[in-house]
Amino acid sequence: MGYGSYRASDWTKLKQSRGISSSSDAAQIFSSKSIQDKYNPRFINVRESCDSEDSPESTPIIIAFDVTGSMGYLAAEIAKNSLNKTITEIYDKKPVTNPHVMCAAITDPHRDTGLQVTQFEADIRVIEQLLDLRVGFGGNLYSYDSLIWYFAAKHTKIDSFDKRGKKGFLFFIGDEICGAEKGEWLLSKNLKDVFDDEVEKGYPLREIADMAMEKYEIFHIVTGGNGRGLESWQKFLPGRVAEVKSANIEYLSEVITSIMQLTNGMPAESVISQWSGKTKDVVAFALSTMSDSVKYVDDSNDGALVRLLKKLFK
Repeated sequence: MGYGSYRASDWTKLKQSRGISSSSDAAQIFSSKSIQDKYNPRFINVRESCDSEDSPESTPIIIAFDVTGSMGYLAAEIAKNSLNKTITEIYDKKPVTNPHVMCAAITDPHRDTGLQVTQFEADIRVIEQLLDLRVGFGGNLYSYDSLIWYFAAKHTKIDSFDKRGKKGFLFFIGDEICGAEKGEWLLSKNLKDVFDDEVEKGYPLREIADMAMEKYEIFHIVTGGNGRGLESWQKFLPGRVAEVKSANIEYLSEVITSIMQLTNGMPAESVISQWSGKTKDVVAFALSTMSDSVKYVDDSNDGALVRLLKKLFK
């Protein structure tokens, strides 16, 4: 998949047709009471991001997020604002070429279906599919990034890597601690239940992350929580974990765009200076949390903060 192109005007029309406003909550936006087979990994062999006439140099981008009850505000923000803003920012600032976006909704595989995934899409269909997902139920023991990492490694086919050796991007957003603290494994039973994959034994979290990183640049964005989540993820994925305070979740798209720019070689000073006002502050803070050695400095002229970030991302 990944045909067509994205237009912000299509999102405006979709919002109007679905009755979505700035005050809409997750329950109003996501009306599905059950998981549809077309988004259930048990019935999906592979999701494809393919080059085409419209997208000659496709870049797969997976945006995954926790949709349990505590994270309903996150699902609503992504549906109302962040996904559209992320796609339009990518087209405007061009951190990657020809974006193909997939959304993934995550829950606890021990208590629920565990994972829902859209197609890779280059146009408004990705948001249409996002709105079909079931959200706002249950709870998690910890963050199940392992589900989307496994799916990305085993059940996606991406031309960017297969044809050009260029990795895609995978972002997970949530407020739970890293499962490595509790010795997380995807058991053979989980793999059968969630993916209908028959395997002799499961995989520890470290092995699944390594499998995903063969084809994707993976990042974890912590929002909310009590601070333990950030610390646990920084230990497991050093340099690939950023924090966005729950009060600043509206700036999620700018943080995602900035991380892609950094990964593809844009200097930290340039990444920060392209933004202004509150956006600059939120992006700078998020980037500073990507390393224990760099601390956020609230400097009126940004000089001290920029010097620290340049040292980190030189």
